[in-house]
Amino acid sequence: MVAALISALAICAFIALYLQLPMFGRLPQGERLARIEKLPNYRDGKFHNIRETPLMIKNPVKTALKLLLERKTERMPPKPLPAIKTDLHNLDPKENVLVWFGHSSYFIQIDGRRILVDPLFSKVSSPLLFFPEAFAGTDIYRPEDMPEIDCLIISHDHWDHLDYKTVLQLRPKVKTVICPIGVGEHFEYWGFSREKIIEMYWNENISPMESFEVHCLPARHFSGRSIFRNKSLWASFLLISKGFKIYIGGDSGYDTHYVEIGNRFGPMDIAILDSGQHNENWRHVHMMTDEVIKASCNLRTKMLLPAHICKISLAYHSWDEPLMELSRMAKGEKFSIVTPIIGEKVKLRSPLQITSRWWENLK
Repeated sequence: MVAALISALAICAFIALYLQLPMFGRLPQGERLARIEKLPNYRDGKFHNIRETPLMIKNPVKTALKLLLERKTERMPPKPLPAIKTDLHNLDPKENVLVWFGHSSYFIQIDGRRILVDPLFSKVSSPLLFFPEAFAGTDIYRPEDMPEIDCLIISHDHWDHLDYKTVLQLRPKVKTVICPIGVGEHFEYWGFSREKIIEMYWNENISPMESFEVHCLPARHFSGRSIFRNKSLWASFLLISKGFKIYIGGDSGYDTHYVEIGNRFGPMDIAILDSGQHNENWRHVHMMTDEVIKASCNLRTKMLLPAHICKISLAYHSWDEPLMELSRMAKGEKFSIVTPIIGEKVKLRSPLQITSRWWENLK
């Protein structure tokens, strides 16, 4: 009994100390917390979605353990994913392109502005240090491959969207950080100048550069890097540059906000939507495939770029299921789906480009 108690206390002490490591970030405090406490969807010490949003419909502990321990082969690609190493340092400033790095990480150059969204260049994107591991072939980009960044946009503070090692290495290159309110606390804690951080609440907008607008808009998700959830906000964003509209969906379950955003700002030229790592058990925070189609129609987008896929496995479905199902379900819709391989240029402000069904060659 004494030995068991000592062991339990030692484990608790280790966990408590481990949670103090810088990579976990810091909860909002001081003036930032005071501002947060006045916001309409912050109550009982945490942020809430527009509608009630259970994270998991069934037993969350059992579900998490199953996901961690059950390693089905179809969840991982049988071969390294194809990738192209585009030289981002030497892009023609007049090129309007999007370069996807896998999952929800991508670089945008539009009208001479350089934007980086949710960069994830680490091999593992969690505090577990071994899970989930990036697929082979998806790790060819590093922070040093990034040019100077005008705007680093972070949709929320989950590990696969706010990667501690990546943003630390990017710090000298970033002119401005744009993120939902509360997330800025992590960046200050990690040594970013407060003057470089712009925190936004839903339905706020800014113009950080001439002829360039950033709108912070709702999403249906949650936040948190350790045992504390929803202390910072999660969001989607709309970028408008000389009339060209890029919708950054972040992580989100389906809800009425897509209709409202589409009515207010649509049509979109391109929408980048959460399209993978879904399951019926947590459909309120990650869209099922039919809901991705519905959201695309609500936004009246001309192009859909599926995100949250093809780098790490966080669900039970096969690694290529989102691509196969989206391609099948979108037939006959008014929008097209663009499916670049990692590193391939997606041309913006140009006639629609045709991308390959590259995943079919990995069978």
